[in-house]
Amino acid sequence: MAAFEKRRLWLAVLAALALAFPLLVTNGYYLHMMTISFIWMIAVYGLNLFAGYTGYLSLAHAGFFAVGAYTLGILTVKVGLPFWWAFVLSCAFTSLLGLVIGLVALRTKEHFFAIYTLCVGYIIYLVIDKWDSLTGGVRGFIGIPAPGDIGPLSFQTPIAQYYLILFFLFAVMFVMYRLVDSLTGRTYIAIRNSEELALTLGISTMKNKLASFVLSVFFTSLAGALYASFIRFLGPDIAYVTVMFDFLTYLLVGGIGTLAGPVVGTLLITFLSQQLQFLQDYRMLIFGPVLTLLIIFYPHGIAGGFIRYQAKRAEVRRLEQKANQTAAELAASHQGRSERHVEEG
Repeated sequence: MAAFEKRRLWLAVLAALALAFPLLVTNGYYLHMMTISFIWMIAVYGLNLFAGYTGYLSLAHAGFFAVGAYTLGILTVKVGLPFWWAFVLSCAFTSLLGLVIGLVALRTKEHFFAIYTLCVGYIIYLVIDKWDSLTGGVRGFIGIPAPGDIGPLSFQTPIAQYYLILFFLFAVMFVMYRLVDSLTGRTYIAIRNSEELALTLGISTMKNKLASFVLSVFFTSLAGALYASFIRFLGPDIAYVTVMFDFLTYLLVGGIGTLAGPVVGTLLITFLSQQLQFLQDYRMLIFGPVLTLLIIFYPHGIAGGFIRYQAKRAEVRRLEQKANQTAAELAASHQGRSERHVEEG
């Protein structure tokens, strides 16, 4: 209970810092970087749900991110829909696309599933890159509007967009927390640990995997739509495989299958990348070994390693308490026997 209260206190402190960030740091560049980091976090949470908790590695999520972004752009610029209608429809369309792809892809397993989704992601990239009349091709897609007003709330300034994207990040984190802590989340973990055992327990693995995949795609498309409205320019590179590997790096460094992993990994990698910008192309000579060392010494990621460290400490404390209790019981028993000997003597 004390650990739970301590975790809630830390979460409250971090949330307060995130809310106060625009007031504490007035530099527009850092505000921009933090807002972009929030968007990546939402996308990585989507990947984490399916890869970390259900145990299937999808390599198509950069493609779904791009589909969400381009759908918002097309619906607002070419079709002329109001922003929030386009926002909702872009997430719905991408989720529907994820449902169709998931129905086929989830009939494969392990590396076959990863290869299949890698091909899907590359096909999405080619469609965006070659379909000039719809997506703008290599020239890119411009003119995407900022988020529309909601009553008295306006999102035209960078600070307003920061808080809007932070709101969606908090919402995604809340949904993830409630989902992982529910029977549905435990079902996903059971499938990850042993799909055959889950089947013998009567769990519909296909149905649960498909639900996890579609929800994962929804989170990623949400991040894509927010990215389009924040950057307001799209290029086919956002669907390329390098973006997918960025998502994976954030997740692996932070801690796959943990709630804090996407936040820790994204912030750390983004911070390191920015600090090494002065090295230009040579920064990978430092960035690569740092990442390698992190993964070697923290194979479960930073958050995962911390959780295991806390679990070991709790187990050591439990064993010490049990040993002390046993010693006290032996001492009391010995004292009782001594008193009986004195009385008999």
